[in-house]
Amino acid sequence: TILKKLISTFLLFFQLPIYLISVPIFIIITFIKPWYLIRWNFLNTSRIGDFAVRIELYCCERDANINFPKQKYKDFFYLSKYTGNKALVNMWCKAVTVLPLWLLKPIHMISNFFYSILGIKNIHNINSPTEDRDIYNLFDKFDSHISFTEDEEIEGKKILEDFGLPRDAKFVCLIVRDAGYLDRYLEKGNLKRWNYHNYRNGNIDRYVMAAEELASRGYYVFRMGINVEKPLKSANARIIDYANSEIRSDFMDIYLGAKCSFCISSACGFDAIPAIFRRPIAFVVVPIGFCFASSEKFLLLTKHHINKLTKKELSISEIFSSNVGASFSSEEFENNNVELQENTPEEIRDLVIEMDDRIKGNWKETEQDILLQDSFWSIFKEGIDKLAFHNKPHGKIKSKFSAKYLRDNKNWIN
Repeated sequence: TILKKLISTFLLFFQLPIYLISVPIFIIITFIKPWYLIRWNFLNTSRIGDFAVRIELYCCERDANINFPKQKYKDFFYLSKYTGNKALVNMWCKAVTVLPLWLLKPIHMISNFFYSILGIKNIHNINSPTEDRDIYNLFDKFDSHISFTEDEEIEGKKILEDFGLPRDAKFVCLIVRDAGYLDRYLEKGNLKRWNYHNYRNGNIDRYVMAAEELASRGYYVFRMGINVEKPLKSANARIIDYANSEIRSDFMDIYLGAKCSFCISSACGFDAIPAIFRRPIAFVVVPIGFCFASSEKFLLLTKHHINKLTKKELSISEIFSSNVGASFSSEEFENNNVELQENTPEEIRDLVIEMDDRIKGNWKETEQDILLQDSFWSIFKEGIDKLAFHNKPHGKIKSKFSAKYLRDNKNWIN
């Protein structure tokens, strides 16, 4: 404790001259803004999903000229101290201009203080109206803004061969969220800190049947993650518990996510990688109100919502009327007497079969399927409208909910 206080005191004295120098720098930046606007923003690199999607959407909005100045401008970013994936940070540093935290943060803070006194919007902040939501459906309009170098492509292919994959073999990424990743950073005695996220967790065992099905269809399956709670148990040589592999690395996390045929995700940070590289994703997502519905490449499913008092499963409209359509904590589900039950292995298997068939063009959509999709999304939109979000969470709905699930659960759509 004494050491931490000494370090904090030292850093404070070290930063004081920087803050003093930042004042005249900000005055100059303010003076020239009618002719040349300088903007900045902080990027939280500690959480891979938030970081990856926000910066990709920034680039897409720039290409679409959404929320960008009409005058000449230059944008700068600075990063958080902790980095969730160094390989991804290095790739983005080639695509946008990044300055050191110690240099840009003081200017940012001084500008915020100045504009707060004036009571007006800080024109130097890069403020996106979409945050991490693709409300303009930009991912389907623009290509990814980062890519691999020739040497990185060679390295990625070499490591795939080390895993036993033949050249040009197809593979799928499987990511199932559990508490292991976040809890590894907690100090002893603080293990309840991340409990509010528990509603998002899944059991990897329920995904084994889906992985086996994909292996029978010729795919290799990489179970993604880091510091996972338990291994993926399968004797199939095509199913690789990459999360527990010694070959796992920051670089291969990105390479696998970028090159997979598609991804299966319980909706957690890693799926941002296949998303920004425009790979198809089969989501098992909660809360349903914040599902990723902006792309034709996304296929959706949600957990079963059970009323703890009546023991009955809630329909899609009842999920919204029970105040859990957009709940972001386990406590909110608990307070509204809603228990989340994971999908059966068969339901998850059917989801990935449907995804594979859709990608290959083998999925046969019937008139009944169209009616079921229309009914589901109509009720969904009504539920979203009643929630009256401050920031719009959805644009044009382009994704599909699992057609197989809707066929088998017609009573759920009411």
